[in-house]
Order: sequence, then C-alpha cells, then structure tokens
Amino acid sequence: MNSLNQSNKKVVYQVFTRLFGNTNTTNKPWGTIEENGVGKFSDFTEKALKEIKDLGITHIWYTGVPHHALVTDYTVYDISNDDPDVVKGRAGSPYAVKDYYNVNPDLADDPTNRLEEFRSLIERTHNVGLKVLIDIVPNHVARKYEGGSTPDGHEPFGANDDSTIEYNKDNNYYYITEQSFKVPVWPNGYLPLGGEKHPMADGKFDENPAKWTGNGSRLAQPDINDWYETVKINYGVRPDGSYDFETLPDEFTQKDYMAHYAFWSDKDLPDSWIKFKDIALYWLEMGVDGFRFDMAEMVPVEFWSYLNSNIKMKNPDAFLLAEVYNPNLYRTYIYKGKMDYLYDKVEFYDSLKHIMQGHGWTDHIPMVQKGMQDIEHQMLHFLENHDEQRIASPDFAGSAEKGKPAMVVSATISTSPTMIYFGQEVGEPAKENAGFGSPTRTSIFDYIGVPNHQRWVNNKEFDGGQLLPEEKELRDFYKRLLNFTIGSEALMGKYADIHYYNKEHTQNYNHRVLSYVRWSGNQKVIVISNFDAGESYSFQLKIPPEIIKQWQLKEGSFKVKDALYGKTEKELKIIDGIGKINVEISPLESFIYNLLD
Repeated sequence: MNSLNQSNKKVVYQVFTRLFGNTNTTNKPWGTIEENGVGKFSDFTEKALKEIKDLGITHIWYTGVPHHALVTDYTVYDISNDDPDVVKGRAGSPYAVKDYYNVNPDLADDPTNRLEEFRSLIERTHNVGLKVLIDIVPNHVARKYEGGSTPDGHEPFGANDDSTIEYNKDNNYYYITEQSFKVPVWPNGYLPLGGEKHPMADGKFDENPAKWTGNGSRLAQPDINDWYETVKINYGVRPDGSYDFETLPDEFTQKDYMAHYAFWSDKDLPDSWIKFKDIALYWLEMGVDGFRFDMAEMVPVEFWSYLNSNIKMKNPDAFLLAEVYNPNLYRTYIYKGKMDYLYDKVEFYDSLKHIMQGHGWTDHIPMVQKGMQDIEHQMLHFLENHDEQRIASPDFAGSAEKGKPAMVVSATISTSPTMIYFGQEVGEPAKENAGFGSPTRTSIFDYIGVPNHQRWVNNKEFDGGQLLPEEKELRDFYKRLLNFTIGSEALMGKYADIHYYNKEHTQNYNHRVLSYVRWSGNQKVIVISNFDAGESYSFQLKIPPEIIKQWQLKEGSFKVKDALYGKTEKELKIIDGIGKINVEISPLESFIYNLLD
C-alpha cells in the first residue's frame, strides 16, 4: 500500500501563476498583455510567500508553469508564434503544453532567463517552508507541440513518428491518414481573439495528416466542444482499445512503488511512457516536490504505475495528486497507479455544493464518508479550483459566506489534504468577462485581473490593505481554520458520525446541521456546522455512549472550547453515559470544540 507521511494535515494552495501578482484592473475582454497586465514569478516575493504559508498552507501548486501555446508574440526571444485558431483565449490554456522542458514566457521578467527565474521561485518557496507542485498533462499536448528546449539525447513528441499510419506503438500521436486538420466551425458568432484582426487568425491551421484531438475525437475537423487546441498522446493503446504493453497483475495492488519499479524495469515500453518519465524527473531534479496530473483516468493505469514508481524512486516524499472523476476507478488509480491523492469531487464536493446551494441534506455527507472509509486519506478535499465555479458566483452560492460551514467540514472530516484556490479566502466572485469562456470561473485562458484578490495584493504589499471588512473577516476565518487543521493531531486520528444519532435523539436538530467527532490519543474534537443561511438553531448536542466509552470519559462535567473563535469555555456533561453540550448556533456558523484536559 502507499506509504504516506500521515503526521499532519497537508493544505495545498492552488494559485494561477499568471494571475496572482497582476495589479492591472482594466479587465478588457480579450485584452492584450499590455492592456490587461500579467503576473510574474517575481511577484511571489518572500513576503507574499510568507503570507501564503501563514494562512495555514503546506504546499503551493503553481498552475500553468510549463510553456504552453499563447498568442502574445515572443519571436524576438526565438519562440515561435502560435495560431489563434488553435489557442483558447489570448493567454492560452495551461493544458496545451508546447514545450515540456521550459516555462511560460509570460511569467518571466526576462523571457530569455525564464527557466532561471522559475528556479529562483522554487528556492524562495522552499526558503519559507512550502513545497512546490506543478502540472503535468500526460493525456495531450498543444496542437503545435515543438519542445524547443528538449535536452540533447532526447526528442520532442512526434519527432520520430511514422505519420503514414494511424497507429504504431512508438508513435507519440495517432494520425488520421490522408486527411488534413480543419479548424472547428465556430458557432454563435464566436471568433478567435473576439474577431480582432490577426495575421494567423484565418480559419486555417496546417497539420497534415491530421492527428486525433486531446479528448479522443478522431475527426479531422473536431467540434468546438472538443479539446481542439490539443492532440492526444499515444500510450500504446491501439485504436480498438486493446493494449500494446503488459498489464499489471492484480497482486500489484498490494505492492509498494519499489516492486512496481522493478516490474517495469525490463519491459518493452511505448515511447510516450519514457518521454513523460524523463520530463517528470527533469522537474524533480530542478527542485519541484510533486505534481498535479491532469485527466489521469484518460491514460492507462499501467503508465501511472511506471511513472509514479520512477518518481518515488527519485523522491519517496513526492506529492502526487491526480484528477480522476470516476469513483469506480479510485482504488485502481491509488493502488495500481501509485497515486497519493485523487480529487474527491464526484461524491464529496458535489454533495457539499448541493447543500451550499440550499437543496441537499447534510444526511448525505456521512454516507459519502462511509463509502470512502478505506481510501479517505487519499481523497483530497476542495471547494474551489480552476475548473469549478467560484463559491461567491451567482451560479454557485452567490455568497462566499455560504462556503464557511462547507469549508469547516471539508477541512476537518477526514485525514486527507485540503486544497483552496487563490482568491477563495477573500470571496472572489469571478464576475469578469475575460474573453474565451464565460464568468463564474476565474479565466484560465485570458489576461485578466482578479479584483478581490488584487485588494489583498494591495499594490504588491501582500497585506490585505485594500480588503473590505467582510473580505478581511473571511480571510481571517480561513486562516484560523487552516492553521488549526495543520496543527491538529485529532484530524489525523479517528472519525465517527454523530449526525444520525442527533437526528434521532435531539430536539431542534435537523438536516441543515452536521456533526461528527474526531480524536487521537491526546486530542478529542467535536465539530458542528450550520449550513442554513437564514436559521439559527438551539439544541442539546449529544455524544453517543460508544464514543464516550472510547474516549474513556466518566460521569460528570468536562470543559470544551471552540478552536476557531472560542473565547469562553463550555461544558460537556456526561449523564448516564451520554455526552451533552448546549449549542446555540447562528446561520452559517461552525464550532470545533476541543475537549480540554
């Protein structure tokens, strides 16, 4: 099984690197880098990084670092231009990587020196005590992948492909022979760059023969909803879906990464496997501490066994997080694929979102946790990331405050890592029309400012000097909560639901409230959250007899104190083997009651 360091909670701060330090507030749709501005590696000063760490963060995921396709002209730096017909937005998708051995020139003060600037950022990040994560996107690369910085002795993707045939085990791409690529038909008046004249925006892109598109489309002219800006990587999966490599025996679900590494060491492997392994080891060598793997379930689990065992042989503590959305595959990708963590989206996040929007019942949450019991440590919790709507956007909850009870539950119900997305802690609503795509998500495709976050940046003082009172209060809440989680022994210990017991035995307690307990040898914690935005509740919360027995509490009174804001102590009374606390809980309020010695 995975040997993970479980000594304390991990908290990941996902930051969209291009947007973090941008103080420009113009926000013109489809605006250029000169008009709308862009953030740089250098904006992550020691002060900024310390403030991020002090929020209660252990790892920072710099999103959008590898050099991806973009429309800004960098030809003066010997970087070829990209065609707007196969770039999403003006700043480009971070998931259409053009050169895996270099970084996005937008992020550098001097694009000639961009790799050194990133090395310096890694060093600064480590100096304040944070670990560094970046993206690797194994399923697809940019339509115009060049790999201009590929080291000697290595070849870029596609360099040695035989493009006269649809499939070959050692081809990096799949080919649609005897057909040329055609740009999608643009519906609803869409035009690249919003219709602005550009010499390369001519409805054409030269690719002959055409390649399969990133999401698996085999059409020479993909649809606009296909990932038309990318091409799919071939992992030795034949067009009929059968495998051109050895599969991993089932007993390897029980074996460690060293056994996985040994299994693959003498096998004949598809070329794409080796290329991505070399890329991952290159970034580890530079000082990166782990990766977030995009759309991992679109790539065979055997490849992950190979890649992750190679990564762990180089750095056993590397943090490996993957995007897998099919719950039936969770255990396969954890045990066979040697992933440390997967997104807990499809059941946990989706359930919380429903409750935050006022629809769902909290009753569902304990059931989800029960179903995840064997892998709860590996299921990373989040309420926002670059793919999801901002909590404060009208299409989600319309209020950042509605995220508070969900955030408490997300961060304290399991031993898994927690992730927050930059700006979440100040209630970013993502109202901007940036160009490609629509509001509710902060744009990952265009140059844009992020207004609430910019108020925290405060002209690069990184002190929250321009935040509104409610934004300051929200950030303070996140800081209190996250710092509690990374220091709490109980949150790495045992969990038990008390929600259903209270629904049955407690007057005024209902499905808008959630409660559970967490404990270790030295710490016992009772968590209560009120998801109702309009109702306060008053009830006598009960701790069931079996918990009181496990906690070895005798009849009588014990002091508890709220770890978030508690200024006064309350009493937990044990009467006839049942624990009782009088609770008055306001709308959207939570308590984390610590049992005092």
